[in-house]
Amino acid sequence: MRLLFVLLASTVLTVQLTAQTYTPTEENFTSRKQFQDDKFGMFIHWGASSVLGHGEWVMNNRNIQVNDYRRLINVFNPKNFNAAKWVAAARSAGMKYITFITRHHDGFSNWDTKQSDWKITNTPYEKDVLKMLADECHKQGIRLFCYYSLLDWFRSDYQYETGRTGKGTGRTEKSNWESYISFMKAQLTEILTNYGEISGIWFDGHWDQLDNDSDKALKSKVNWHYNEIYQLIHTLQPKCLISNNHHLTPLPGEDFQAFEKDLPGHNTTGFGGAAVSELPMETCETMNDSWGYNITDRRYKTVKNLVQYLVKAAGYNANFLLNVGPMPDGTIQPEFIDTLAALGKWMEKNGETVYGTRGNVIPPKEWGVVTMKGKTVNLHILNKPEQAGFLFIPELKEKISNAKLFATGKEVKFKQQPEGTFIYLDGIVSDETDTIIQVELK
Repeated sequence: MRLLFVLLASTVLTVQLTAQTYTPTEENFTSRKQFQDDKFGMFIHWGASSVLGHGEWVMNNRNIQVNDYRRLINVFNPKNFNAAKWVAAARSAGMKYITFITRHHDGFSNWDTKQSDWKITNTPYEKDVLKMLADECHKQGIRLFCYYSLLDWFRSDYQYETGRTGKGTGRTEKSNWESYISFMKAQLTEILTNYGEISGIWFDGHWDQLDNDSDKALKSKVNWHYNEIYQLIHTLQPKCLISNNHHLTPLPGEDFQAFEKDLPGHNTTGFGGAAVSELPMETCETMNDSWGYNITDRRYKTVKNLVQYLVKAAGYNANFLLNVGPMPDGTIQPEFIDTLAALGKWMEKNGETVYGTRGNVIPPKEWGVVTMKGKTVNLHILNKPEQAGFLFIPELKEKISNAKLFATGKEVKFKQQPEGTFIYLDGIVSDETDTIIQVELK
């Protein structure tokens, strides 16, 4: 997941790639709206790499050769995996969908694919995890998205010679790009025909085939055949949404825009900076510093940090996809479970100010963000305002019928002037995580 290279945002608009002219169906537009309404999802990074307890990039980071890494298939045995518990953990947090790693950059497939022997059903566990998870998601009313890696450190037909990662995995055979594209299309066909409704495909790894020389405008060194791949997906399941974590402006055929570890338009991590599109948006983040299971990573984010990130994402009109990296035995570590439960308690009380709302109606402020649904405007005060006694919102000029403190229903005083609206904070006890004032428009 973690991209090791910084992409230059100033050149992203010049990228030249082949993609089909795309007209979404009504079913697809309906899915996009549902996706925006859901607001909160669970990312799950897990697979054979989890055994080593050092994150999902361990094969690349330690230059583990394919013949040695292959031995993980004999020891990966998630005997405590319980799909119902995973889905219940997401539901307890107030999450509406799950994005599951079906295949990460090490090429290991978490389902009973017929296209490769490097798969979970050839481990001592033998069972098709994707099938069990899909069935449980459908049963519990959680939408299922499937993460799928475009790059591969394991296969020799992947064009590793020009790739930016996976250089130390010992491959010497000449690659065969057409074979690799056919392999991916066959795997995606399996996912979209054998596991019921799939709400989205979440691609990652495009950046592995970008030129390192910025003067070449970050052009892809290969033809990813997105026109064929995207059309295949939309044909098999028209409602299925497509996103591609390429850190570029969205390409034709993509249905929502992904941002990694940053809010839309921001670039504090080196993964962001892409122009914000008009598509639905999503930002993803970790609970500690790792995506896949990392036994030494105890840098856990607080519940306050995560609630505020969720609220900020909604204020920027984006969903929040929060990651868990289950342990190799198939259980989600207790630190994550506890945090998910705490997030769920917050969402149970305050979720109506997030679910189904839209952001960017009023730009984010130093003190916080604004979400809106219908005639209801939610002011999320995340930081103490510079003017401690009031908020001034120049964009809020539509007539207000009332304002109240969301937590208690206490009336909040306001004044509207031609230059904007003043919300007075006298007598309001601040919540250290998020003080929400709800404003009703006439």
